Amino acid sequence: MSKPLSSLPPSVEIRLAGWARIQEGAHHSREKKFRPTITLSREFGCEGFPLADRLKELLEKASGEPWNILDKALLEKVAQDEGISLRLLQHLGDTTRLLESLGLNASTHVTHDKAFEKVAKHILEVAAVGNVIIVGRGGGILCHPLKNCYHFRLEASLQWRVQSLAARLAIPEDEARDIVRTNSRQRAKFFSECLGADGADLKYYDAKFNNERHSVEAIADAILAYVKQAWTDKSYFK
Repeated sequence: MSKPLSSLPPSVEIRLAGWARIQEGAHHSREKKFRPTITLSREFGCEGFPLADRLKELLEKASGEPWNILDKALLEKVAQDEGISLRLLQHLGDTTRLLESLGLNASTHVTHDKAFEKVAKHILEVAAVGNVIIVGRGGGILCHPLKNCYHFRLEASLQWRVQSLAARLAIPEDEARDIVRTNSRQRAKFFSECLGADGADLKYYDAKFNNERHSVEAIADAILAYVKQAWTDKSYFK
């Protein structure tokens, strides 16, 4: 039996609860740490969500702190629900002021799509706090100026992406190929119209990985090693 495309992302409700726990812990903590954020960009059909799940597991073990995953479904739900938005962002402290001091806000990063401005605002605010893996939504481009952010991208051949998606959704390859091509065009349009950028441009990323040649586990290990080496506060990681 085939699965819907929406079955691929982790549960929105689970991640909302996870983010609430992170913010509650931060609110009660006396120590205000500077924490890292990771953004994941990928060609459609690559294993972005499995990679995010594996990274979350590794980062929580390495840091001893909770991490959360934010993607299109969660970010749009937050942007649409003011009640959720307030609960998630109420403990961010001076984040907005920090972003303004860096010259960052949604309007300066979003070109045409006014509806995306609200989502972009949340991406920037959450990224500035840290302990989050942002999947898609132009996170690598939006958050590129933030010093606590590290950016990575997954790519692979069309045929591999088609076969991977077909296997995960239990659908024929012809159907998967149509989905990959349609969504790839939509992503290119999103980057062009909403961000005025090319999502594949190497200048936005610390590293790119060939998902066809490297497993999710190997890529996650490499990203963790990079972030641990690059992060200035060595006490953050055990």
